[in-house]
Amino acid sequence: MDDLTQDEVKPEPEPLAPLQDELDRFLTAMAGTADYTRNTVSAYRNDLCYLVDWLKQHQPPIAAWPEVSTEALREFVDHMYTLRIVKRSGDAKLVAPSTVARKIAAVKAFFDYLVASKAVVSDSSMALATPKIAKRPPRTMTGPDIERLLAAPGRGNSPRALRDHALLELLYATGMRVSELVALQLADVDLALRQVHVRREHGGAARPVPINEAAALALYLYLDRGRAGLIKHQSAPDTLFLNQRGQSLTRQGLWLIVKEYAAKTGLSNEVTPHILRHSFATQTLRDHPASLSEVQRVLGHVHISTTQIYLPHPAATAPVESPVAAAL
Repeated sequence: MDDLTQDEVKPEPEPLAPLQDELDRFLTAMAGTADYTRNTVSAYRNDLCYLVDWLKQHQPPIAAWPEVSTEALREFVDHMYTLRIVKRSGDAKLVAPSTVARKIAAVKAFFDYLVASKAVVSDSSMALATPKIAKRPPRTMTGPDIERLLAAPGRGNSPRALRDHALLELLYATGMRVSELVALQLADVDLALRQVHVRREHGGAARPVPINEAAALALYLYLDRGRAGLIKHQSAPDTLFLNQRGQSLTRQGLWLIVKEYAAKTGLSNEVTPHILRHSFATQTLRDHPASLSEVQRVLGHVHISTTQIYLPHPAATAPVESPVAAAL
């Protein structure tokens, strides 16, 4: 056979990007925007990495996103409905519809990105149906339980007790996310105006958040008598809350502190920093329903619909004084 002329030589098609490469680019883009928290990015990573593993084991295996059909994604969703989760008790239960809905949301967001970046021609996820989920009010704590938790560190003058009292009061008084609280700097605290400046994970302007008298007093005592006792190095970090080693308190460290005091006071093991956030928002809106937009701003929600889940519910727990109302 005669050799092809130069004009007849066809260029080799560009190889398709591996599944994980496109996913990594998507997650990097997510992490670089202020619209998604670190926890959301982490959840999307887990959900989409599970999808990648499933596609690789598909018969036949699927190696690139343009090869992913709507039928394949429907098979993936059907597979999700068959999964069982083993609880601590040893009992197994099917994956909750809310978990399936979250994974479908992750897939849809990812395919939006793939279409926008021209990595695929069409969106194979458009036909996926999301399961209907009954909206339940967020779990909150009663007024007496909150008071017991806030009093758990005691009124001692040890650096640790002063720190823990301040961070618990601040968590409840502001509804801050754990990541936001541990990122607070000394310069973010303004006791004269009784407010803290909360910064978003991915930068942007800080939002001033008012604090009540109890939180302001606890912060003052921690800064005046406690924080210096936690400093172990000449060049201590400028973060507000330090751990026992003189380093910045971590998210995991804060979570363990809340768990420790919940156990100490005999409260449920389900008490978490996020339940304090739910309690703050629910109780503020229960007392002052007209302040929905203000609570949205304080919580740092992008969409007001996210804040609306905290509006009064018939089965709500007994009211307790609103931290925002006390601070405004």
